[in-house]
Amino acid sequence: MSTVIRHILSGILFSFLLTIAILTLVFHLFPPESYAVLWEKEIGNVAFIIWLLGFVLAGGTIFGISTGWYWKQRLYRIERKLDKLSKGQRIDDEKEPYHELKSIEKRLELIQTRIDQQTEFAQKIATERAEEREKSLQEIVVQERNRLARELHDSVSQQLFAASMMMAAINLHDLPGDHEIKKKMQLVEKMLQQSQLEMRALLLHLRPVALKGKSLVEGIEELLREMKQKVSMDITWTVEELSVDKGIEDQLFRIMQEAMSNTLRHAMATSFHVLLIKREDTVILRISDDGIGFDMERMKTGSYGMQNMRERAYEIGGTFKVVSLPNQGTKLEVKVPIPTETKGRKVND
Repeated sequence: MSTVIRHILSGILFSFLLTIAILTLVFHLFPPESYAVLWEKEIGNVAFIIWLLGFVLAGGTIFGISTGWYWKQRLYRIERKLDKLSKGQRIDDEKEPYHELKSIEKRLELIQTRIDQQTEFAQKIATERAEEREKSLQEIVVQERNRLARELHDSVSQQLFAASMMMAAINLHDLPGDHEIKKKMQLVEKMLQQSQLEMRALLLHLRPVALKGKSLVEGIEELLREMKQKVSMDITWTVEELSVDKGIEDQLFRIMQEAMSNTLRHAMATSFHVLLIKREDTVILRISDDGIGFDMERMKTGSYGMQNMRERAYEIGGTFKVVSLPNQGTKLEVKVPIPTETKGRKVND
């Protein structure tokens, strides 16, 4: 039952009770000779009791509509602010003009303040962990990863490229023979090309392992330029200079690596676009491709990479959203709030 209808019924009930109370008092002080006068007395050929009931219904309805609409607007205002909080957005600074709801308004502001503080604390911890990881990273591990990446690139990757070129050259010639054999040779060429993409995705995981002193913008641009030279894909990007904590940079960069690796290995895409901007107090990273996409319901339980990216976004207090449809590409968005007003703010219980 809606708020307005509930108030209308309450208003009608209240009007009936008030009317009965008034009539009881009047008849007690001035008892009539017969109660039949309520039916016999007419106004405009309509019995007085009917007029009385009509006024009761009209008055109760008007009162119910006015109070119901009033409270519906007030509750909608609170619901809108709660919805913003649930989506990780900041509530507006407009003050509640009605005294009855000011206590709720103060509680919402307190929740917003604590969310900001917890986000800032989580980001601070992420920054400290990122710095500790860099300090504790053993040089031998870095060297081994680089060695593996170099050997794979110089041996397996080059051999796959050569085999792919040879198979492409063979398929270009209109050689006589069985049609089924030609189809199988074309399939082998596609398999070699897919293996090349898999190898490039593997090399992407091995190198680079971290930003290594670069800013997030520099790291992303360097990675995208390198992949643009190696992959026959339309890779574009729009990035703006921004300054965030090291922990946020590290996690966003790793999300970027994971997303590109997924695109190379699974998407069969022809275009790949990256957007990195900062609007107000929020850093936004959007990654999209025009690949084969996937079924969102099936991917919820079976994608380690997607879960890994989601956890990285949550670790820095951000939100993670993926939209994908079969044969319509995939879009990924990470939003990370950067609290600027929580420092020095006192939280009152």
